[in-house]
Amino acid sequence: MNTFTYLFLVALAISFGLNAWLAKRHSRHIQQHRAQVPTDFQEKISLAEHQKAADYTLTKLRLGDIERIFSLVLLVLLTLGGVLEGLFAAWQGWLGDGLLAGLAAIASLTLLMTLVGLPFELYQTFVIEQRFGFNKSTPQQYCKDQLLQLALMAVIGLPLLALILWLMASLESTWWLVAWAVLMGFSVLMSWLYPTLIAPLFNEFTPLEEGSLRQRIENLLKRCEFSSQGIFIMDGSKRSGHGNAYFTGFGDKKRIVFFDTLVASLSEAELEAVLAHELGHFKRKHVIKMLIASSIMTLIGFAILGFLSEQSWFYSGLGVATPSNAAALVLFTLVMPVFTPFLQPISAYFQRQFEFEADAFAAQHSKADLLISSLVKLYQENASTLTPDPLYSAFHYSHPPAAVRINHLKSLPSAS
Repeated sequence: MNTFTYLFLVALAISFGLNAWLAKRHSRHIQQHRAQVPTDFQEKISLAEHQKAADYTLTKLRLGDIERIFSLVLLVLLTLGGVLEGLFAAWQGWLGDGLLAGLAAIASLTLLMTLVGLPFELYQTFVIEQRFGFNKSTPQQYCKDQLLQLALMAVIGLPLLALILWLMASLESTWWLVAWAVLMGFSVLMSWLYPTLIAPLFNEFTPLEEGSLRQRIENLLKRCEFSSQGIFIMDGSKRSGHGNAYFTGFGDKKRIVFFDTLVASLSEAELEAVLAHELGHFKRKHVIKMLIASSIMTLIGFAILGFLSEQSWFYSGLGVATPSNAAALVLFTLVMPVFTPFLQPISAYFQRQFEFEADAFAAQHSKADLLISSLVKLYQENASTLTPDPLYSAFHYSHPPAAVRINHLKSLPSAS
């Protein structure tokens, strides 16, 4: 073990301890407020519904505690335990030291990680979600989704990975800058293609039929000066009882999508308010801002990886005796979250500010009280806890806590 090994172990202990402590705070805070519905929600949400949301969150937290310990043990086994060293050595023995061996090692590791994480996903879907009435997926549908995801990773992910490994081998010190540009271009391309090529592989998207709802939405789009290539209803109910709405794509591929579960639970006026919020993200340029922020962070990450990939202590400190481009990619991807837990609240803060801005936009182009009523219904039907721990939510919530968000909406001029 070298100095970096000890640094990694210290960072791992801090990261694990922080997340475990935050989860414990969150659990305790929810339990302390389980017996009474918060004042702002007492007229809309019953005590039974509030307690269901609390129990749902607590159950997921308990599974998260187990998964966190499992992930810690797995990470140590992969690195200091020598699993990665054995995996890379085996593929190099079979295929040599070239690009193909690295590609095969990463692909097999990805498959291994998918398989070892499968029990947690199955328990989440077919035990927790089933127990609380949200799971609508069948075992056949679940298997189909998993196989399709693996196929897409092979068809789309492997060529991209091969290109990055080739750049690392061919361009030496400048590879990370070119690889970053390639990855950003790929991300933009996939954002453009996703609505029409990839999403339909998983769900059916039905154009919203003519009628009062479509007319209301088209009027909203005109007021907001937003053009799209269509308004669609997605059959989200075939997998889950949770509801949502979003717009996807950019340029001539922009689409507005409502889950069928959301359409069934909200009034037309409430759906308009929800869409106004989503449009607020676009009109306030949140998508572009997030893309720029992501690009900058990815560039920094590639620059750090470019430096670390040339340091022998980086590999040996994490249990890999033979440096390689594939090993550098894997090690960096595995250990980066260990060193960056304190970036979470920074990212979450800006995301919550974006939500406030989108809410304000919705209040200007619809009505704040309609967005409030729709949010309350969503909290109710999705069993979202109304009493999260403030510090936990600061780290993990991309949206403001329910009470904070509702109070903000009430303060807007159009609230009634």
